[in-house]
Amino acid sequence: MKRRIKRSRPSRRSPVRRAVRSHKAMYIGNHPEPLVSVIIPAMNEAGTIAAAIKEARKVDSRCEVIVVVNGSSDGTAEIAASCGARVISYAEPLGHDVGRSVGAESAKGEILLFTDGDLVIPAKQLRPFKAAVRGGADIALNDYSGPVHRSRPHPVVLSKHAFNILLGRPDLKGCSMTAVPHALSRKALNTLGNGILSSPPVAQAMAVLEGLRIEAVHKVPVGRMNVIRPKANGTDPLQQIIVADHLRAITLVLERRGERAGFSDGTRQREMVR
Repeated sequence: MKRRIKRSRPSRRSPVRRAVRSHKAMYIGNHPEPLVSVIIPAMNEAGTIAAAIKEARKVDSRCEVIVVVNGSSDGTAEIAASCGARVISYAEPLGHDVGRSVGAESAKGEILLFTDGDLVIPAKQLRPFKAAVRGGADIALNDYSGPVHRSRPHPVVLSKHAFNILLGRPDLKGCSMTAVPHALSRKALNTLGNGILSSPPVAQAMAVLEGLRIEAVHKVPVGRMNVIRPKANGTDPLQQIIVADHLRAITLVLERRGERAGFSDGTRQREMVR
């Protein structure tokens, strides 16, 4: 009598299902009346999204986490949902920073804290932004100016520094709403609207023009944490987007403050020139 050999079958569970199952134990739902709304745009961040949500959840006991998943094919949305986050999902990519506007529109909290799905920032590094808004700031920025000690500054870093000087806020150096983490008060959101958050430099310009209180509150060196993405043909499309956003913001400032953005023309008597 021949003995049957039991063949092992490959697991029918996909990597996504295994990941979802492993995170169900840490499921904590959003607070029904949140003080803080943490908004996390994410695109193919299955490897980091659970940890990012876990840290975001620890920012405050009255917290909601909103994950805006767009253009993902790796199960990011399923993992985020299994961690108790509210997931707003789009099949196609939304484009740079549009997820912030989408998340802000749905946020219920009095404080809106923005981070990214590819960054796992410890809660202790996020709480200072909440504290600053609770203390009266309308916009609490990451006190990070980028790599400034270089013989040839990066165009984005240069844009941020020059822009803050133009705004009359040289004290902010290179601090910008472009960088996460940062936080907004409900007052700031109501003043600016959620749509403008898709263009952070324009939002920052409008905030200054509207007299909102903006502070650089805590340094999180995100430049060291960012994932380096491959660049097509050696060009960086993100750099072009951010620089162009600063140009749009400068246009807004000139429209509101005049052709010299409020800066003195000195004693020049231009009418004497023929």
